[in-house]
Amino acid sequence: MFSPFERMVAFRYLRARKQEGFVSVIATISFIGIMIGVAALIIVMSVMNGFREELITRILGLNGHLNVYSIEGGVNDYGKISKNISKIDGVVFVAPMIEGQVLVTGNGVSIGAVVRGFTPKDFKSKPIISNSIISGDIDNFKDDNIAIGIKMAEKLNVRVGDKITIMTPKGRSTPFGTSPRARQFVISTIFDVGMSEYNSSFIFMPLKFAQKFFQTGNKVNMLEVVTKKPDDMDDIKEDIRFITDVTFNIYDWREANKSYFNALKTERNVMFLILTLIVLVASLNIVSSMFMLVKDKGSDIAIMRTMGASKLSMLKIFILTGASIGFVGTAAGAVLGISFALNIDYIKNWLEGLTGAELFSDEIYFLSKLPAIIDWNEVLLTLVIAFALSFLATLYPAWRASRLDPVEALRYE
Repeated sequence: MFSPFERMVAFRYLRARKQEGFVSVIATISFIGIMIGVAALIIVMSVMNGFREELITRILGLNGHLNVYSIEGGVNDYGKISKNISKIDGVVFVAPMIEGQVLVTGNGVSIGAVVRGFTPKDFKSKPIISNSIISGDIDNFKDDNIAIGIKMAEKLNVRVGDKITIMTPKGRSTPFGTSPRARQFVISTIFDVGMSEYNSSFIFMPLKFAQKFFQTGNKVNMLEVVTKKPDDMDDIKEDIRFITDVTFNIYDWREANKSYFNALKTERNVMFLILTLIVLVASLNIVSSMFMLVKDKGSDIAIMRTMGASKLSMLKIFILTGASIGFVGTAAGAVLGISFALNIDYIKNWLEGLTGAELFSDEIYFLSKLPAIIDWNEVLLTLVIAFALSFLATLYPAWRASRLDPVEALRYE
């Protein structure tokens, strides 16, 4: 595509001499702009991918993919229904669950929380819990023992073996109104699932004690269903509707978090567009540097034309010169962005230690560490866009160089 002569001249123009220093500065700025734009695009998209993946993993780890509940209030004979649902192809397991809002008190501190009641077997079957125990023993999850998150333990200033008081507004009816019901429970387990919301506001309680505490009798609030493919559950939902009666309703995690994940998707697309515009602005610097190079090399172009170089050769020389800046800048940006994304948590910790400021608060962003997942298809798309913009930015200046009239260029030399 490019002859040895064209390559030699193009690369010679990339090594500007002292008297051409300003052209070299503009070319360097173009290179740095494209490099930073590509790196920023890769880093931001990787963080957003990691943020979404971590949220989905933790949400699905602590919540069922499907929840089956009765519109009449409480599920009777949940053991039989659970067995029937567990036989459906694609269902991993079914867990009966009690859920209720409570007020928790410990060492004079009171906070609101959500209690979830599971059987000890179902509680241990949640990998995100069983693999996140930082204090206590999961085998002690029985009787009046409960599990709380690390953030709640810190707020209440309690540890394993301490007692906390849990109060529910659903109590006894008296002539003076409803009297809240309170009971003390022993902390047997403290977990850290890496998500601030769950670590600070969720309590897990054995199912039998939860039924007594919330006075549900032999009923449960709902059945939590975990499937093999969380993104493809429509057939399973239809099968569950077929084996249950009309008093049951079903909703999945996509419906429960639809607005949240739609917002994440929209934000991700907008960020990609904004950062692509940064790459576009950087590539426009190539236009400036190329125009200045063409103006500076007008006499050289005229001499080469009079010696037999064609207009096409001039066009190719300046395309190669400008595209080389874009290609090298894109490649350097990819290396910088990927390296940064792979080590982003270490870099965050280093910056926090250097500045003394908290850059990524888990209470704001819900996660205890800054995640980043590189999507190689996105990286490839970023490289293609950056190089395409850089290439297009060279076309008009290169065309002007090829159209330069040798006579006019040499008239005042």
